[in-house]
Amino acid sequence: MSIAAPLPPTGAMSLGIAIVSTSAAPLLLLDGALMVLAGSSSFCREFEIDPATVSNRPFSDLGDGEWNVRSLLSLLEATASGSADVHAYEMDLKRKDRPSRQLVLSAQKLDYGDVEGVRVLLSIADVTDVRLAEKLRDDLLREKEILLREVQHRVANSLQIIASILLQSARRVQSEETRSHLTLAHGRVMSIAAVQRQLAAANAGDVELRTYFTQLCKSLAASMIFDPEEISIKVNVDDSVASANVSASLGLIVTELVINALKHAFPDQRNGKIVVDYHSDNGAWSLSVGDDGVGIPDDPAHSQPGLGTGIVEAMAKQLDARFILQSLNPGTKAEIMHA
Repeated sequence: MSIAAPLPPTGAMSLGIAIVSTSAAPLLLLDGALMVLAGSSSFCREFEIDPATVSNRPFSDLGDGEWNVRSLLSLLEATASGSADVHAYEMDLKRKDRPSRQLVLSAQKLDYGDVEGVRVLLSIADVTDVRLAEKLRDDLLREKEILLREVQHRVANSLQIIASILLQSARRVQSEETRSHLTLAHGRVMSIAAVQRQLAAANAGDVELRTYFTQLCKSLAASMIFDPEEISIKVNVDDSVASANVSASLGLIVTELVINALKHAFPDQRNGKIVVDYHSDNGAWSLSVGDDGVGIPDDPAHSQPGLGTGIVEAMAKQLDARFILQSLNPGTKAEIMHA
């Protein structure tokens, strides 16, 4: 089959060829039969092709024939016919005795009012280095994720060991006061372990608070309530979610308030209930921990804030929230509110 000779360039066409030839980006100007009318010097330089062999040559014959890719030629033919445009078509350019290159190609049919015949402008971007950088970044992220999971696993094991030592020590000591301190420390370690497990499962994403608080309170109850028939913990939470950082702070607040209630609200084997409540609405939220215990002592000497209250106040401030402690009849309610 014979190939028609290219039409002689008109003034507008000569200008178009000159623009393509001097472009800093790799460009090719093709006719309707996919004959190369012009190629930019940057195209020849990028793909190591002799500029003298580019013009008036079938696109598929460029170089050593590496551009003769059936799928690409079909797309260019469709573009020349006006039935399609090539937008960000990705391909691997396989070259003899040289590394393959990853390319992104775009092509469109040009509309010249005073030029006969079809003209297609093809632009080529070499993204080999970009794709390599993306792969390296993805590999680093995967390695970081694996390392993070390993660290989380070791932290979880360490917390379990610490909690076990504290509980064994609490059972051995004779002093009731020391035993109480060790038991409280054990509860705090167990709650932190629960926080760590939940955040690791969330993988730094949003945390569903109902499940989180439920698991946290189960952990506290298992480590600090000796008779579930006497004291219970109820969790009343809506469908709210929170970021990993916010949920960690909320978890620590719940831990301290529940521990405080277990420590002070039910002396002398008094029966009772603790309720953890959380609700949010359009960015505003409230978290409360209430009990039906003995309430806040009237004697100021026995109602001074302790370590737990200090932790809660610090966490509330960090969350830009207000901490309110009120006496109920019966019991006590601690509430953290964010407007």
